[in-house]
Amino acid sequence: MTKPRFASALIIGAGSGLSASLARRFADQGLKIGLAARNPQKLASLAAETRARTFACDASYPDQVEALFAEADRAIGEPDVVIYNASGRLRGAITDLDPVAVAQAIGVSAFGGFLVAQQAARRMLKRRHGAILFTGATASVKGYALSSPFAMGKFALRGLAQSLARELGPQGIHVAHFVIDGGIRNPGRDEPPDRPDSMLDPDAIAQTYLDILMQERSAWTWEVELRPWVEKF
Repeated sequence: MTKPRFASALIIGAGSGLSASLARRFADQGLKIGLAARNPQKLASLAAETRARTFACDASYPDQVEALFAEADRAIGEPDVVIYNASGRLRGAITDLDPVAVAQAIGVSAFGGFLVAQQAARRMLKRRHGAILFTGATASVKGYALSSPFAMGKFALRGLAQSLARELGPQGIHVAHFVIDGGIRNPGRDEPPDRPDSMLDPDAIAQTYLDILMQERSAWTWEVELRPWVEKF
């Protein structure tokens, strides 16, 4: 496979599941890796494995996102791949939900995506080159009962991605949204014995992100849905 035409990737909302697979896959392709999370200490082993730099950031705060990109610029160079994996999950009946907690959840799922995309676009537009990738969920297209905050955040993130694809695509920046329609295997979290193959393999998802990055601009994907082959939809 031809190596992607990118130099560094910044992953926001990094953890031990999909983000770890993305970091490994991109590092194997020769990209410098930056990993951002509210608690970067949890990323120490992954950072050592992928020779990544880690950063502390709560993506729902403009000043922290601005500082994150400034630090990343110095540590790995201006990232030309930016992946937004952060989500704010909150469940409850509409009559019981705490409005402050709902605002915080939406702030992570949606407003944080805007803040990250804004910083990324400011850098990428100078070179008319780059990719901004957003991780969505089933909730991006289907709102479940007792999950209105998550649905609101993910619907908004999808709208942001669609709008930016139309705005930034003609300027050389590939924007794509990934609907992860199903549970993702994580360390310590596998399918139940009676439901084999019912969860997505994070390495397989990461390969799809890489495949999207390899696309020629005459045929860019703005959205892709990924689900286990046994998933009903």
